[in-house]
Amino acid sequence: MDRQPSYVHGASPVPLIGETIGEHFERAAARFGSREALVVRHQNVRWSYAELKQRVDNLACGLRRLGLAPGERIGIWSQNCAEWVLTQFATAKAGLILVNINPAYRRAELEYALDKVGCKALILSPSFKTSDYLAILQDVAPEIAKSTPQKLQAAKLPHLGTVIRLGADRTPGMLNFDDLLGPASTAELQELAALGAKLQFDEPINIQFTSGTTGSPKGATLTHHNILNNGFFIGEAMRFTERDRLCIPVPLYHCFGMVLGNLACVTHGATMVFPDGGFDPKSVLEAVQAERCTALHGVPTMFIAVLDHPDFARYDLKSLRTGIMAGSPCPIEVMKRVADKMNMREVTIAYGMTETSPVSFQSSVDDPLERRVSTVGRIQPHIEVKIVDGEGRIVPRGEKGELLTRGYCVMLGYWNDEEKTREAIDAAGWMHTGDLATIDPEGYCNIVGRSKDMVIRGGENIYPREVEEFLYRHPKIQDVQCVGVPDDKYGEELAACVILRPGVSATEEEIREFCRGQIAHYKIPRYVKFVQSFPMTVTGKIQKYILRKQLADELGLKEQKAA
Repeated sequence: MDRQPSYVHGASPVPLIGETIGEHFERAAARFGSREALVVRHQNVRWSYAELKQRVDNLACGLRRLGLAPGERIGIWSQNCAEWVLTQFATAKAGLILVNINPAYRRAELEYALDKVGCKALILSPSFKTSDYLAILQDVAPEIAKSTPQKLQAAKLPHLGTVIRLGADRTPGMLNFDDLLGPASTAELQELAALGAKLQFDEPINIQFTSGTTGSPKGATLTHHNILNNGFFIGEAMRFTERDRLCIPVPLYHCFGMVLGNLACVTHGATMVFPDGGFDPKSVLEAVQAERCTALHGVPTMFIAVLDHPDFARYDLKSLRTGIMAGSPCPIEVMKRVADKMNMREVTIAYGMTETSPVSFQSSVDDPLERRVSTVGRIQPHIEVKIVDGEGRIVPRGEKGELLTRGYCVMLGYWNDEEKTREAIDAAGWMHTGDLATIDPEGYCNIVGRSKDMVIRGGENIYPREVEEFLYRHPKIQDVQCVGVPDDKYGEELAACVILRPGVSATEEEIREFCRGQIAHYKIPRYVKFVQSFPMTVTGKIQKYILRKQLADELGLKEQKAA
């Protein structure tokens, strides 16, 4: 008897939402007006849905007052804060495309991202942790200091006309965010409503950079329809209602924060709770206890840090019920500890990628714990997935192959990059994920590897080619290959194997120092190994898997077992 094919689709009686984010947000605010919408503990912010809507409308009108028109791009470079949330919904209402910029980006990455998508405006935090964002931007565009606000003309950023900074201090050449929050006039609000009626849900609303194996980051372009529906069905999988309060310590620049977090909440009238600007285990424990949070999101390393906090036992986490662990493989023992010690009996696992808005598989609160740990759950509603072999043919259930995704969740494409878009999305609309997976007879999916060489360090994706391209700029480096090696804390760490130019010498620290301030801290290789050659195939291709094994053996690192 023929075995069932590895094809699943999320048939569902619950229809997709056929509205823009702005329209849906309006209805949520009308329905849940007096309920708490947003709590940002480190900023002492506590707003109801009605108050959030008023501020969002004021900001949307403020952005339009700057001359920003629908379809134009506006970047945001900031840690988690109330202003980020306001910007997410205000740009959607104004028809602007929000460009998420990773808070860990440095000079070279910022310049590339802003130029690639032609950002007309940039909202930025003055600084965060070790990053002085104002100094980095002023380094890329020194013309700011002598320009009039809204009239920047920078040689390296020709599209950028307006810079808007957060905080009360003033910086020459920049506007202040709070200046855009003044009360909108009746005429402005009427114009905003008229614009909202014209916007279509298939229009782009968000660009998120995802590094490709070919080097430079690509701008995954997502629509209202993509992320609004994904957020809604993620919330459905956790059985969210307006009584839920979600603690969001994951970053907003990534889908985890803005879709699995904010949009899962707003589509259900739940409360968004931000414990801090970045992840801190103590602030998470304090927020869950003080705000009586019912749900918590995080990557495995975040949950481990919370569980291992010395004061963990002093906090009351009985209010917790559910949440999502995602971003990298979830070890079975960590899942069991989260369910038991943190009272998250209904914790779920999610799998996806930025290009698919992001979630395509998620475990259910009803799935047995063993199933929730050993798989990434079953297909999300209204999404199709098939597993194919190297020839593109569907394999039988249980056999390994590449995971392809199709449906409302698939991005429009990579911004201004038709060639890369065609490589990723085929003629039948399937997104080729590059992940190797199996689907069992009950439809549960297991991610078994990656056909690409991506390294996942504590939930952050590192694409070796991008780091290699940067290291090639070092005058002493002749050739370089980056691979992931096992790590107890982060799952994987990046290692760089370097061939130096003849007659020169260098130290590990010298190579790392070259990266500091130029690329994000998590992309800086933890290990630097100087070698004479790389293992090659007879046709001259570098065998990264052999390189990976050689390095792990030399460094005495063992693969971490995940269920």
